[in-house]
Amino acid sequence: MPLFGSDFLSKLEYLSLVSRRIFRGSLLAQRRTMQFGSGIEFSDHREYAAGDDLRYLDWNIYARHGEFLLKRFQEEQDLHVYFLLDCSRSMAYGEGAKYDLARQLTAALAYIALADLDRISVIAFADRIIDDFPLTRGKARILSLLEFLEDLSPQGADTDFARVMRDFTRRKQRSGLAVVLSDLFAPSGYEQGLDQLRHRRYEPTVIQLHDPKEANPDFLGDVELYDIENESSRKVTVTEANLRAYRKLFGDFQTGVARYCRNYGIGCTQSDTRTTFDDLVLRMMRAVGTVG
Repeated sequence: MPLFGSDFLSKLEYLSLVSRRIFRGSLLAQRRTMQFGSGIEFSDHREYAAGDDLRYLDWNIYARHGEFLLKRFQEEQDLHVYFLLDCSRSMAYGEGAKYDLARQLTAALAYIALADLDRISVIAFADRIIDDFPLTRGKARILSLLEFLEDLSPQGADTDFARVMRDFTRRKQRSGLAVVLSDLFAPSGYEQGLDQLRHRRYEPTVIQLHDPKEANPDFLGDVELYDIENESSRKVTVTEANLRAYRKLFGDFQTGVARYCRNYGIGCTQSDTRTTFDDLVLRMMRAVGTVG
């Protein structure tokens, strides 16, 4: 099955319409960067000072109370949405369903943002940042984005989440929403990287994916385990007790990710690869109480 089949764009348009109907805008862009200026949404008043533009004087208040007050408005700035896509080799575990789902989700959420005139960028990473789809705007860019995503391949050694987020946040760019799509399997952990996003005034959102066999492996006896990221192998004997211990560790890891995100007010969606990209986006909408 192709990554972006013939019906993929029609599904994207449907998701975009649902998002706009529910949110009067993007699923991702419920919060806008607001500044006081000459926009169209009234905010409050302030006292007139010499040199102020008389066009913004509130003549109704002056007529009633004789006070010189200026209207202040809020001006919306478009949201910058950065998709941090894990392209490490662990994302290609099994037959690559995890990596394919991550790329489809990136395309779907990016399309929703582009349809709402937000600006999006995709940052592909593994042990370092390996590629970029530059900041862009407009639905017409979706085909270029799909081509970019199709050309990406899993690579790198052990995922260095902290290094990637450090390098990303040191770029000269406006902060915004940072959507992390990853299994979060990193030897040094994921917390430090997400901390850096928070501390640099980005708004992280985590979409954590896993393969069902990663949660519940079904092999016993003498096996050779292969580390897909650092390409090392090790022969071990797997017992029922080993499997029970592994399943507990995996469950604790998943619970820890959800707890971390909850403690710091970070959006968190966790799923295995049996869920399709469109069902997962709809699930994200349901999670914020918008779709029945």
